[in-house]
Amino acid sequence: MKIILSRKGFDSSAGKQASPIMPDGTLLSLPIPDEEDSNMFSSLQWNGKSYYDIISSLNPRTECNACSKCHLDPDLRIDSKKRQPNWQPAFGQMNAALSHLRNQKVSVGDIFLFFGWFRETVIIDGHLQYKKDGMDAHIIYGYLQIGEIINRKEDVPVFIKDHPHFMYNDAWASNQNAIFLPTNKLSIQPSLNGCDVLDYRRDRVLTKDGMSRRYWDLPVIFKDVTISYNTKSWLNDCFKSAGRGQEFVMDATPQIIEWVKRIIQ
Repeated sequence: MKIILSRKGFDSSAGKQASPIMPDGTLLSLPIPDEEDSNMFSSLQWNGKSYYDIISSLNPRTECNACSKCHLDPDLRIDSKKRQPNWQPAFGQMNAALSHLRNQKVSVGDIFLFFGWFRETVIIDGHLQYKKDGMDAHIIYGYLQIGEIINRKEDVPVFIKDHPHFMYNDAWASNQNAIFLPTNKLSIQPSLNGCDVLDYRRDRVLTKDGMSRRYWDLPVIFKDVTISYNTKSWLNDCFKSAGRGQEFVMDATPQIIEWVKRIIQ
């Protein structure tokens, strides 16, 4: 089994602000802007508010507007938009990032842990705002254990034909596109779904206290494990994650599997 730490959502270049840790602990990953996609920030919903309302409340100077489109991937929240019957969560990857996954022999049964940049928020005078001096870190916000890998457009089931990667015809034609569907249940913890979102919890925070986001406080069990894109990344007291790369792949030792179970439970 392989574990893939997968960086997703708004960052300093795409979106240019952190995804929010909502006051109730929800880790609401904001999909990156992409005018080639069909979803709009204003059409995606969380708890009765549009993603655009949330973005603009947190950052009144945002470059996004009510008609801005976004790349909803991984698509994990069933209630973020209207769904087809039998809908399932899904994650797509293409081009160089997909080639990296294939070169690392990522396959059915492996587990993606999705992480991104999050900041703590509060409601002040009825407006959602970033909390001054609040949590600002890379945090794990969801997971997907691979149950099926779709490598041809004609094999994409009807219930996810609104996934953004379905429309990438050139990438399908060149075998540089894939959509990952989850298992029904998580093999390492069968009481849990094969894919889900996670709320904020301190042990899901990767960033080391008092340091910039890239510096992680990983357990020592990771020190003898090769993590792709991250050779020679261990410093004296922390792990310096790669500034580039979306998918960081490692072989799962028994100790790392136990760590993943604790993170997800």
